[in-house]
Formats: sequence, structure tokens, C-alpha cells
Amino acid sequence: MSYDIKAIDTVVNIWTEEVKAIRPPRDAFYGGKMKVSEDTLRGLSHEDMLRRMDAAGIERSFLIAAKNGPYQHRAAYHIPYEMVAEAVNQYPDRFSGLAGLDPTEGMAGVRLLEKGVKEYGFIGAHFYPHWFELAPDHAKWYPFYAKCVELDVPVQLQVGQSMLYDPNYRLRSVGRPISLDAVACDFPELKLIGIHVGIPWTEEMIAMAWKHPNVYIGTDAHSPKYWPEAFVHYINTFGQDKVIFGTDFPVLDFERTRAEIEALDLRPIPKKKMLRDNALRIYGLKDSEA
Repeated sequence: MSYDIKAIDTVVNIWTEEVKAIRPPRDAFYGGKMKVSEDTLRGLSHEDMLRRMDAAGIERSFLIAAKNGPYQHRAAYHIPYEMVAEAVNQYPDRFSGLAGLDPTEGMAGVRLLEKGVKEYGFIGAHFYPHWFELAPDHAKWYPFYAKCVELDVPVQLQVGQSMLYDPNYRLRSVGRPISLDAVACDFPELKLIGIHVGIPWTEEMIAMAWKHPNVYIGTDAHSPKYWPEAFVHYINTFGQDKVIFGTDFPVLDFERTRAEIEALDLRPIPKKKMLRDNALRIYGLKDSEA
């Protein structure tokens, strides 16, 4: 299928065999509840990922140097910034990097964030509140927010419920969208992106994006055909400048997600903003089509 809009996928997990070897065994989660295919679970080269992006009309993906939990915890893992930087350097027209955050690293982590942006060319930050059971408005995140403002880069974070990624390490859902309210009030210059739609508190996430000029919503991790009606309406109308496309690949397959978005029958201008234009504006990227 051909697409007239070249999409920007703002939430993608690097998935090479080398990176997969760093992660604790999670095939039961990804292959079970998330229904990731066997061929994807084995790992993908960068070239394989690019072919899949091409088939889905995706021009660029933001690769996450994820930090999932405190570094020393047996259920946690950190993707080295260098691995993502290498992929970005190899395919600079197709990949951009996001710096994962771990609040337990304190100022050492803040300095690593600065290194990621200034030396590796990362375009933003990313974190999962639930992996640390620290809500987005917890004080330990604030030094990272301040550094993002100083560096003029957005930060994206999971809002909504967390899953049982590891049955022996159960995590509380601390990412209620309302917790972004205090952050947006304290850092009005910070571009805050609540990813994962905010389910099951999507309307709460919409309220935060409606209230605050600096709060946005990412569409990843939940199949478009199951998006709440209020969210589809928001994208198509008064929220058309506030939503950016993502898959959280491999959680969502590129082609399937793109096809499901086409089936939503969105108006042309809001659809283009969501798939491409908003991400370019929020992240300050040059438009290759301009």
C-alpha cells in the first residue's frame, strides 16, 4: 500500500539482536499479551527495520535509549546511549535518538542527558515513571526537566496504566495524566509529551493537553482501532495540533498501525498534522518535504 503522507514515528524501540541480549527475557510478555510475531521477537537489523518502515510509509523513527528501572535491579535494563547513537550515525536521515532517564542516577544522570544531546545529537528525552514507581511530578524528575528546558528538548513519558512486564516484579501504575499538571505549571517552557494515549485515563490526558500549551499526547502502544472515541474526535478537531504519531514498535507493528489509522477516516489536515507535522514542529526538525 502506498501512502501520501510520510509519517514520523516518535516512539520506537531499537530491536537488534545485540540490544535484545541486554534485556531480561521478556518474550512471554511481548509474544503473549502484546502479540508480537515470532520473526520480530528474534530481533531485527537496522536494515530490516527500515524495510518495514518503508512498507508503512514511515520516513523517520525516534529510537529510545531506554532506561527501564534502576540499573542494578535484576529486572531492569539500560540501553547504552552509544548503541542508539551508532544507529543514528549510520542512518541519520531515518533515525533520531532519545535519551532514556533514570531518576536514581541523580546529577550523574542529568549530565548523561546533556552528553546525549550535545555529543550524540539526541533530540529529546524519554522515561517510564512506573519502572521506578515515581510519578511524573516527583521531585527526583525535576532536575531532568530543568535540564531539558536548558537544552531546549522535549521529554516524553508514559502516562496511563503500566503492564505486568515481569510477573516477579509487579509495578504500580503511577503515571496518571493529572500528575503532569504540576510539572507543566512548574516548567511552562518544557515540552511534555504523554505517550501511550493515557489509557485508561485518556480524557484526563486530553484535559491536560487542552489546559497547557506545552503538553502533548503520543498515540503509541494502543492499536488505533481501539482508541477511545473521545481521542479520535480530539485528533480530528480541537486537538489537531497537540497529538503525535507513535507505535512503540514492536508493541505495535508499523504496517498494521498505519493501515488502522487510514481506516479512522480522519480529515486530511488533522491526519497530516498527527502523522508528521506536529512531531517536526515540537522536536524542531527540518522538513524534508519543504
